[in-house]
Amino acid sequence: MATPYQTGPFYGPRGLWKSKKKHNEATVPEASDNGDDKLDIERVSDTSLDPTTTTPSAQRRREAPPLVRNLAPEERARLEKVLVKKVDLRLLPMLILMYLMNYLDRNNIAAARLAGLEDELGLTGTQYLTCVSILFVGYILMQVPSNLFMNKIGKPSLYLPTCMVVWGMISAATAAAESFGGLVAIRFFLGFVEAAYFPGCLFFLSSWYTRKELGFRTAILYSGSLMSGAFSGLITAGITNGMDGKRGLRAWRWLFIIEGVITIVIAFSAYFVLPDFPRTTTWLTEDERQLAVWRLDEDIGEDDWTGTQNQTFWHGMKLAFQDIKMWNLMVLVFCFVASGTVTNLFPTIVGTLGYSNINSLLLTVPPYVLGVITAFLNSWHADRTGERYFHITLPLYFAVIAFIIAAATIKTGPRYLAMMLMIPGVYTGYVVALAWISNTLPRPPAKRAAALAAINAVSNASSIYASYMYPESAGPRYVVAMSVNCVTAFIAIVAATVLRFTLAHLNKKLDRGEVVEGAVAVGEAVPGEAAKKGFRFVL
Repeated sequence: MATPYQTGPFYGPRGLWKSKKKHNEATVPEASDNGDDKLDIERVSDTSLDPTTTTPSAQRRREAPPLVRNLAPEERARLEKVLVKKVDLRLLPMLILMYLMNYLDRNNIAAARLAGLEDELGLTGTQYLTCVSILFVGYILMQVPSNLFMNKIGKPSLYLPTCMVVWGMISAATAAAESFGGLVAIRFFLGFVEAAYFPGCLFFLSSWYTRKELGFRTAILYSGSLMSGAFSGLITAGITNGMDGKRGLRAWRWLFIIEGVITIVIAFSAYFVLPDFPRTTTWLTEDERQLAVWRLDEDIGEDDWTGTQNQTFWHGMKLAFQDIKMWNLMVLVFCFVASGTVTNLFPTIVGTLGYSNINSLLLTVPPYVLGVITAFLNSWHADRTGERYFHITLPLYFAVIAFIIAAATIKTGPRYLAMMLMIPGVYTGYVVALAWISNTLPRPPAKRAAALAAINAVSNASSIYASYMYPESAGPRYVVAMSVNCVTAFIAIVAATVLRFTLAHLNKKLDRGEVVEGAVAVGEAVPGEAAKKGFRFVL
């Protein structure tokens, strides 16, 4: 019996074509009435491929464009390798640098505490913790609207740097805070604007890289946040030691001014570096553009970003929220981030070891450096093997052990060992989990954008309450915080296990040739070309 994947359009030498046959008939070349052996076809516009369509015509079979189809396999592989390297060099260095500043501007308040912020502003009780937490309220509110808006306009090369300029100005303005109320207001709006960047970058990367390439690139991007943790300690130690009192300003004020100005400078340079999406970018040749677009189509079986008219806000949200896998991923990532909230106040936690402020700031560096190394190696191996589950869960067992040690002892050696394991234990698997989102919810792009933003937004809700688990009175063991982190790390393992069984079950259905509905995306089956070529969910 003919399947829906045997019907539909053909991508011929002159554009996109559609068979006049009904969707439930097999596409078999037949002689036309005039005796011609050519298949009777008509040309259609790109709008007929609207990804919001849920009819069988939305899941049509396409062939490679001529410039790609005529390449020998060896030449195709060589050109694709050159293309990926070119994309890497164009995207990754700037995105890493931008994310480094994003994370630095968001979390430098933790280092500023050791540089005199709390004392000069006269913060008492939980006021400092409120200043830490309030950022994530604005951060959560804007993530989904921001990602859907960026997908709609199709101009990340303008949108992301503009957001960066604004948050750099707000971050620098933190130096002018004179009261608890002023600091709270600044932190709220900082989170509101910074929300655009990280989920936007995840979506941006998934619009350029195939599923087998995405894990390592996500780790490279997230290395910016891990490196910011290391740099933050070094920068704050240098400023505290050399600039405290300069021009009548305390060291913490100089910290915000310097880092805010650096952010703005980097943002302006990003206008000249970042591209848009593969179909609309101008820095690739026509051959490279066709290859960039087709390899994503080939990977999943559905074209990615095709134009602003096809990117609808509500349809993308509806598809994402109706997919049960998104909720599973949301639990997984939420628990990862909840366990990782220890980094929000990491200088304070390291400070309980009893060393001076300068030495405590310097001791925050090694755990982040180790985290960068393990995240790189783990994600590289995950992409190389095409495996996700064990690369996500195995590091979490080290995190569980680290939190138990931290809560169980006050001895300096074991506690610093636990601190060394906390960050690698959480973030080594976290970067692979982020790539698993795009691997599991690949198309259409509006759905992927909504899912990435929603998952990231909800996961960061943990940062609102987490700060209150680290009052100075709870040190040095922070039993409640470490216990909660241990439990959430374990729940993340369970969530990953459930998702793996779910995806394995769906893959078995695909093996049997069944159309996968509901659990994949309500109202849509797996894209036709992907199923025909053997699309399977990454486990």
